[in-house]
Amino acid sequence: MNTRVIVLNGGSSSGKSSLARALQSLLLLQPWLTFGIDGLLEAMPPAAGDGGLGLDLAADGTVSVGDAFRALETAWMAGVAATVRAGAPVIVDDVFLSGPASQQRWRDALHGLDVLWVAVHCDPAAAAAREAARPDRIPGMAADQAERVHHGVHYDLRVDTTRTPPADCARAVTAFLADPS
Repeated sequence: MNTRVIVLNGGSSSGKSSLARALQSLLLLQPWLTFGIDGLLEAMPPAAGDGGLGLDLAADGTVSVGDAFRALETAWMAGVAATVRAGAPVIVDDVFLSGPASQQRWRDALHGLDVLWVAVHCDPAAAAAREAARPDRIPGMAADQAERVHHGVHYDLRVDTTRTPPADCARAVTAFLADPS
């Protein structure tokens, strides 16, 4: 296996983080680190989600980002890529709010690395139900992001977590890594 980076893209509450953890439990030949957009958001000052730093989380669940957020995101992406280049394989858990432009930012950061691009789909109603069970989510975010984060994005593999457990999705990803044909 030459792949050093697995990028998981899906809307909020689609199951990306659970899939990343399941992958870590299967990819035992070498420990894989997971870096997720939630971790970047948690690292930012509390005012970041109130429009500060160019990140606006609206009451209806829509998210918009500005230049200040993009600058921090670019630095984070470069750090993730540096971690891979230093020898640690990485699973990225992200939400491509700007679709193909988001993917291109990752392509730029990960240039020269072997990357597996995985779409993490989940039925919008199922994602919304998961979102409602999580106190750290704004209602409407899952429904807004479920489909739009995939528009115009190119993938090597697609998984659907609506009714498929994370472990089964992880097995599909590892099978693809073993034989991408």
